[in-house]
Amino acid sequence: MRANGEYEQNTSESNQTQVHPDVVAYVASHMPDQDDLIDVAELFKAFGDLTRAKIICALAQSEMCVSDLSVLLEMNQSAVSHQLRMLKQVRLVKTRRDGKVRYYSLADEHIQKMFQVAFEHIMED
Repeated sequence: MRANGEYEQNTSESNQTQVHPDVVAYVASHMPDQDDLIDVAELFKAFGDLTRAKIICALAQSEMCVSDLSVLLEMNQSAVSHQLRMLKQVRLVKTRRDGKVRYYSLADEHIQKMFQVAFEHIMED
């Protein structure tokens, strides 16, 4: 603002807004459906909890039952079961029954790959 109360017009190139319609149109045509993006956001939200991250790391090594995970994580079985339910809901883990015991494992190899890529990313300098 100038001393006389008038606003200065900023004409510097760095402050000008320029839209590239061809880029916007290209990207818009390649964007996933909103429902799919919501599912991806939910998936990343599941990764965003320390306990669930520990469970995923553990299950990347071996399938485990709730009792094993509870000892490993030093948590009660109810809390571990709650986290496993959430991971199962977003299809990160699957279960297998053997008699009365339910064993948990990663749903597929993609889960381990996503975690591996995340670790590679945080280890970069």
